Amino acid sequence: MSNLLLQPDLSGNGPIHDVTPASAGWSHVGFGLHDITAGGSVESGGTGDEICLVLLSGSARIFAGDLDTGMLQGRASVFDKVAPQSVYVPMKTAWRVEAGSDSELAVCRAPGTEGKLPPRLIGSQNMPLETRGTGSNVRHVCNILPETEPADSLLVVEVITPAGNWSSYPPHKHDTDNLPEESYLEETYYHRVNPPQGYVLHRVYDDSRELDETMAAEDRTVVLVPRGYHPVGAPHGYESYYLNVMAGPKRIWKFKNDPAHEWMLS
Repeated sequence: MSNLLLQPDLSGNGPIHDVTPASAGWSHVGFGLHDITAGGSVESGGTGDEICLVLLSGSARIFAGDLDTGMLQGRASVFDKVAPQSVYVPMKTAWRVEAGSDSELAVCRAPGTEGKLPPRLIGSQNMPLETRGTGSNVRHVCNILPETEPADSLLVVEVITPAGNWSSYPPHKHDTDNLPEESYLEETYYHRVNPPQGYVLHRVYDDSRELDETMAAEDRTVVLVPRGYHPVGAPHGYESYYLNVMAGPKRIWKFKNDPAHEWMLS
């Protein structure tokens, strides 16, 4: 089993995923995932991390500092092609999520730096939806917390890839602090598959091939991308969704395409 492919903990005794910088072997990105039954809750007293709470599905009321969102009616499924309900939480700020219905909650984390931003509900008007690519490279992107929106470290985006298509493609990387050409960003992929018995192919490799792993990422798995190129392919009959969390020393996304495959962009 690859140490980059993390299986969900479905025992019901805690979070489905709890990725920390220490567990991932890096410095910036953390990712938590919770299934919350109707009437249940998840909370934190606040840490040195800033947080982006993404209500992947279901309804919930979210408290963060002085913010009370009221009951948010979320989407039924991550495959609905509508923006999720999301809340930004600055570092050292307590938060609580109370589920109004069975809900799936992602907790995206990265080190805070200034902590001067207030908690805020990220409205759909601040989450542009776009379609990228052509042919079998078409995918649908929702920018939840892009670099054009204020935060200390976090970048958060979700992508739906139709069955038979590729995304994060042509293969690209962002593992070198070499601005303005490329930025260093660690990244997690949280995968959902529709229908859920399927899988997607996720390759992570570098130029030297010292890192070269191709994984069958099933529904609710997480793939760690510490470095290298990282394309995702959705087999015929299975729609792909993933939530990306990225962070690094500078909050900017500049990537480098694999030179061997960049020809297809011309």
